[in-house]
Amino acid sequence: MPSAAEEKTEAGPPKEQRTRYRVSGMDCASCAAKIDNALRRTPGVADVNVSVPAGTVTVAHDDTVVPAALAQKIKTLGYKVTGQGPADVAASPSKSGDHGHHDRDDHDHAHGDHDHGAEATAGLHGHMHDHGAAEGPWWRSQRGLLTIACGLALVAAYVIGQLVPATERWAFLAAMAIGLVPIARRALVAARFGTPFSIEMLMTIAAVGAVIIGATEEAAMVVFLFLVGELLEGVAAGRARASIQGLTKLVPKTALLERDGRTEEVQAESLAVGSVILVRPGDRVPADGEIVSGESAVDEAPVTGESVPKRKGVDDTVFAGTINGDGALRVRVTAAAQDNTISRIVRLVEEAQEAKAPTERFIDRFSRYYTPAVLVVGALVAIVPPLLFGAPWGEWVYKGLAILLIGCPCALVISTPAAIAAGLSAGARRGLLMKGGAVLESLGKITIAAFDKTGTLTEGRPKVTDVIPMARSEREVLSLAAALETGSSHPLATAILAKAAEAKAPIPPAANGAAVGGKGVTGSVGGVSLFLGSPKAAGEKVALPPEAEARIAALQEEGKTVSVLLAGDQVAGLIAMRDEPRPDAKAGLEALKKAGVEAVMVTGDNRRTAQAIAAGLGIEPRAELLPQDKQAIVRELQAQGQVVAKIGDGINDAPGLAAADVGIAMGGGTDVALETADAAVLHGRVTDVARMVRLSRDTMANIRQNITIALGLKAVFLVTTILGITGLWPAILADTGATVLVTANAMRLLAAGGRV
Repeated sequence: MPSAAEEKTEAGPPKEQRTRYRVSGMDCASCAAKIDNALRRTPGVADVNVSVPAGTVTVAHDDTVVPAALAQKIKTLGYKVTGQGPADVAASPSKSGDHGHHDRDDHDHAHGDHDHGAEATAGLHGHMHDHGAAEGPWWRSQRGLLTIACGLALVAAYVIGQLVPATERWAFLAAMAIGLVPIARRALVAARFGTPFSIEMLMTIAAVGAVIIGATEEAAMVVFLFLVGELLEGVAAGRARASIQGLTKLVPKTALLERDGRTEEVQAESLAVGSVILVRPGDRVPADGEIVSGESAVDEAPVTGESVPKRKGVDDTVFAGTINGDGALRVRVTAAAQDNTISRIVRLVEEAQEAKAPTERFIDRFSRYYTPAVLVVGALVAIVPPLLFGAPWGEWVYKGLAILLIGCPCALVISTPAAIAAGLSAGARRGLLMKGGAVLESLGKITIAAFDKTGTLTEGRPKVTDVIPMARSEREVLSLAAALETGSSHPLATAILAKAAEAKAPIPPAANGAAVGGKGVTGSVGGVSLFLGSPKAAGEKVALPPEAEARIAALQEEGKTVSVLLAGDQVAGLIAMRDEPRPDAKAGLEALKKAGVEAVMVTGDNRRTAQAIAAGLGIEPRAELLPQDKQAIVRELQAQGQVVAKIGDGINDAPGLAAADVGIAMGGGTDVALETADAAVLHGRVTDVARMVRLSRDTMANIRQNITIALGLKAVFLVTTILGITGLWPAILADTGATVLVTANAMRLLAAGGRV
């Protein structure tokens, strides 16, 4: 009878799939290396990605591999698997991650495909996210209980030694065994699965060696300190993980659903798209949605970092996790729980943490040679002086064992991913999303930023900039124009109605309203016939006075669209509109300039409008460009040796975003085209681009500090150990202390995120 594998082969070549496991108990690079080596040795496994900060293991394998068998292998190594499911292949980081560059130019398909990607991860996240805090307080964890038991045994051994000196050695040996037996078991399992030089193995050799040369008390103490260090590493790693998982806790567990004319409390995760929910004043919003009725100030600080509550009304978007202020809101749900903005941010950050940065890959390669090299140095220190110079064996074997403990590369290897995970989390909490460490690294190196105009530097919708009265007053011009435009959804009509509302101008009812194709709108108010349209169309109806023509020409020179209001045969007034720059555009460009990054505007809009907007912002414009022209400009800048960031709305900018060293999508929440870009500014602030650059530079500085701490401490203790100044205790403190220091230093980025 053919085996399952043979049947698969007969049916055709095995298909590649990806499975993601949520694993608890991983807290340093040594853990990652053990799992990586063990899983890679499994036939049918093509690639393994272990993210200690995210607490995930993603395996690319063919369909001959049973995912449950891989989970069992992880458990055998001593870790808990708290969830597994299919990983979203489409969402693997572009341009920068370990999985190569997926085709980002095919942008039209990105939106369609994204829904399938969300479905693929829905099952995974649906039953994995709940485990974020599953590890509980440290004293209840397996590791915590072992450390406490070892500590108590050490105290008992000391007391017994004082009372019955003859049994002291055996008491300390028993205390050491309590901690060392589990460590040695893990060391042997790791060696069996392809990691012979694990920290557990080094620890076991050092402890057994110390017992052989008679330093039993010290050996017991070193085992206890090692367990304390591991515990501290776990707590520090847990803090990093909780920073991003904490976002999911912002979403309330229940929601008030409107059904059959009454309101009932249901689980928030059960809300379907299209459901209408009631959000009372002071409640957190349970789902992404659009306001159906009501008006309120919504505090978005928990999700976006925006300090001032935003006034929101009908048709405005609200995000899950934000806090409703003073008014009741009825909200139509637009995204299921696993697809809301917060879930997407968490998912993106976890995927990003799996993509290794170039610095991280270099450190990984370096550490592979570092540990065996230190083992050789330790052996030489233990053997050479006694053999060649007749030095005492006990003293030099002791020094050699101390060097073994210094040889663990944990602090060095965690130095980069810890900082990058903290940087990605700090950014995500402020709506700055980056697809992986390589993107975070590249952002700090950019020398020029190419900005799209519409929807990026500007708000993407026209605003009334000037109301010029002629035969009627300014207020009347606004009132009459608004009367004609009432009920229209045209962007220019919306701008006029918004201006009338802002100016509190009364809007009288209009009769006989009609649109004149390509020219404007007609109607009558109080028996007076009105027309609102382009200067050309108005000129066909009445002769425009020279003063009006001069004003129209001047306004058009500023890149504004002018509408002429006719009342009877008179020019009542002019209304000028323009897609205005975002309020923070000028400040954002200045912040980039201070950071040493030039800026250029690339737009498909007409030259006159582009120059008018660019002049106000102090930026060079390049106008009337097709998408392929924008891509050519990016290539041209790169040829001049510039590192280019392309910032666009992510919809018609796919070629430019793909060509740039870093493509940044500018968008409002859920509709941002994350698939196309390497990074995204969720809240449409130009200043956020400068914040991303600063976050990148802060993160790289943090990595350099971490590498200095890790290597510096080891170098100091290597010298002091050989000179006989320090022994086994300080050696283990140097290792775990460096790991804890490095992780704590990386956590500073989370705190500093407030100023980012």
